[in-house]
Amino acid sequence: MNTGSAGGRRRLPLSLRRRAVPWHRQRPTWREARPAVIAGALKRAQARPSGNWYVVGASRDLHADRPLARTVAGREVVLWRDARGRPVAGPGICPHLGAPLRDSPVRCGTLVCHWHGLALDGGPFAGWEPFPVHDDGVLLWIRLDAAGGEAPLDAPVVPVRPDRALTAVYTGVGTCEPEDVVANRLDPWHGAWFHPYSFVDLTVAGAPEGSDGGGDTFTVDVSFKVAGRLVVPVRAEFTAPGPRTVVMRITEGEGAGSVVESHATPLGTDDRGRPRTAVVEAVVAASDRPGFALARGAAPLLRPLVRAAAGRLWRDDLAYAERRWSLRSTGRFPG
Repeated sequence: MNTGSAGGRRRLPLSLRRRAVPWHRQRPTWREARPAVIAGALKRAQARPSGNWYVVGASRDLHADRPLARTVAGREVVLWRDARGRPVAGPGICPHLGAPLRDSPVRCGTLVCHWHGLALDGGPFAGWEPFPVHDDGVLLWIRLDAAGGEAPLDAPVVPVRPDRALTAVYTGVGTCEPEDVVANRLDPWHGAWFHPYSFVDLTVAGAPEGSDGGGDTFTVDVSFKVAGRLVVPVRAEFTAPGPRTVVMRITEGEGAGSVVESHATPLGTDDRGRPRTAVVEAVVAASDRPGFALARGAAPLLRPLVRAAAGRLWRDDLAYAERRWSLRSTGRFPG
């Protein structure tokens, strides 16, 4: 795919679609989207090690004066920053009489239980044992060995990200399991059909064929819609470095090197016994254009827009994942 000019890059990132076709007249992709290919890529992703690490949220959501509470794999967890600003994490249930630590304040790096004043500085105390935690600068991770059941890793497998990037993190929740979220991302063929407001002219230029996973990459040529017939064409690669993560990396075109990381974190079950899964998606955008420095400076204004765009896509994709789980759980899934 050649998206650049003779100098290797377009003067402007936009292109004009000269042969735009209506949604219903675009080329069908159902024959190419072979269930066996998607299922095979999913199975290999599930076999890759995670080291029992789970993404719990955005780094910037962890403040100095209050904890960040989550439920991961049915376990209440709580995170906060200690006196040095380092993240700490552990069970969200006070070991004294079971108070919800999510409602307790943080004072000078110490979490103080609001029921009886039991103070936790992040180290083992009074039956409370911390969990390993990792802040990669964009996302927060915790390690739950009892939930994961794998050989633990000292740190999570964090995808390579570009430097000097604009970052934004979106979180959504659906009634499904992590594998349904990952399967959605390992089906790039649905993009222009299911998300016509964002993607057009999508072609899957390469997909895994073997079972050894040696070439487990989906290569996609696609144009992002801007307005009317104005689009931004790129080539992107989708890979699954772990059982709950899919990474899209732009390899050619505007923003080459930028990544979108989609992480699926199991939460537990709802009051009807159905699984709930959080999607934590990190957009890490970069560009070597001179004006991109201004975009980074305007990050506080741009992040809500990026999150809104991700949210629109995930409203559809979580519906896809939820439908997949519903069919699987009742023995009706045809894939």
